[in-house]
Amino acid sequence: VQLQASGGGLVQAGGSLRLSCAASGRTFSSYVMGWFRQAPGKEREFVAAITSSGGSTYYADHVKGRFTISRDNAKNTVYLQMNSLKPEDTAVYYCAAARGSWHLRQKTDNYNYWGQGTEVTVSS
Repeated sequence: VQLQASGGGLVQAGGSLRLSCAASGRTFSSYVMGWFRQAPGKEREFVAAITSSGGSTYYADHVKGRFTISRDNAKNTVYLQMNSLKPEDTAVYYCAAARGSWHLRQKTDNYNYWGQGTEVTVSS
């Protein structure tokens, strides 16, 4: 599976962005998909995940209520809608695909494939 993330950019605090991650291959619908982010000088951290069917989602506490993950298996694409953005959301955002189990959804080691990242900058 190859992943291509897009949609990042510069936005003012309080604004919104929608990230997309397009996947190649026929097996996209069998993967748990996740979004992670990495700010300068910090470790990569979990943001959100969605089951292969899209029936369940899970969010990190710091984005809960502001971000929404979704997927369209017909289009081999996963999305991250980000609202009420804050300067601390500034980071490079990565999408990832996992063949592994749902209960490890927050762990980077659970994910087998990674996109190249898309940069999000939130100005105050």
